[in-house]
Amino acid sequence: MSRSASSADAARARLDAATAHLDPPLAVLDLDALDANAADLERRAGGRPIRVASKSVRSRPVLRRVLARPGFAGVLAYTLPEALWLAGGPDPVSTDVVVGYPTADRAALRALAADPVLAGRVTLMVDSPAQLDLVDAVVPAATRPALRICLDLDASLRVAGGRVHVGVRRSPVHTPGQAAGLARAVTGRPGFRLVGLMAYEAQVAGVPDAPPGRPLRGLAVRGMRALSVRELAGRRAAAVAAVRAEADLEFVNGGGTGSLETTSADPAVTEVAAGSGLYSPLLFDGYRAFRGRPAALFALPVTRRPAPGTVTVAGGGWIASGPPGADRSPRPVYPAGLRTVGTEGAGEVQTPLRGPAADGLRIGDRVWFRHAKAGELAEHVDVLHALAGDELTGGFATYRGEGRSFG
Repeated sequence: MSRSASSADAARARLDAATAHLDPPLAVLDLDALDANAADLERRAGGRPIRVASKSVRSRPVLRRVLARPGFAGVLAYTLPEALWLAGGPDPVSTDVVVGYPTADRAALRALAADPVLAGRVTLMVDSPAQLDLVDAVVPAATRPALRICLDLDASLRVAGGRVHVGVRRSPVHTPGQAAGLARAVTGRPGFRLVGLMAYEAQVAGVPDAPPGRPLRGLAVRGMRALSVRELAGRRAAAVAAVRAEADLEFVNGGGTGSLETTSADPAVTEVAAGSGLYSPLLFDGYRAFRGRPAALFALPVTRRPAPGTVTVAGGGWIASGPPGADRSPRPVYPAGLRTVGTEGAGEVQTPLRGPAADGLRIGDRVWFRHAKAGELAEHVDVLHALAGDELTGGFATYRGEGRSFG
């Protein structure tokens, strides 16, 4: 037996033994791996505080565990209702929550404006005066405390005179002059206080530069990343300087799990963001600079044996967001030697699996999967069963398990 096969057998035996009293579907969070990943993120951030991207975690107990570490501070939320929930109550997860995307949730804006404590803890994201207009239309400036505002600077790479766009399409604010203009629009209006600037370089942080089995793509991505890092360093510094001339910024946020080294090296950045690296899902296997430990896995039960060399598990269509493709599908990892069927893939109600390991599985056995993206796993389970060593030590409720959904 090869070393890799022996390691996979041991990992499967550990997971099966620890969860033998539970019925799948279920998800496990390996606390040893989680803590090791958090420590590696801190190392890679080079002393910059890490704001936790809650979209990649989606569990309040996990957020609390990570934020108790010295290298982490604050939350980057993905919706305003979520931010109010995390920052509110007598025992908030964090008193410093930045909403990573502009909001059009009128009820949540009214709730924010009605609570001076929350208004001091939650920061809204804007990239246009029209978003300020919406806030004023819902809660006029004279009727509310000043709301904290962060500007979203477009960090994408534009080449060939702007005809080629590399990165996500987020903010229309791309140049230092546009950033300064928006800063003046915020500071010139009552009821708003400009406190931060964010520039998320998705084309660096979220694109693997060493995808398995695709060496030419990896070479092209590394060239693009190097060009993007150089271009953004100068433009972000100029934008930060231009905005600081209009307001006294508390923070400048940048980066993600895949770009911590380069983003933290930028002197214009005061903090970085990360979340996916805590769970280390499949999409983060393809980076040269780091390799995390898979911390979150899920198990599905074998319910059919339709043919020799084939088994079928219940459910499994836990597909990640983004462009459709095989890299967005969950992957069976234990027992080793299973693969999905090309004509069916991972299905909502069942997933056929083929491979040498199939004939050794019985009805009721479980197959362990890794998911492609981090926090989306939590949308399918109520609890992440906490594994420490070889034993379960309890469970961490997911947002879903607490009856919350912010998608």
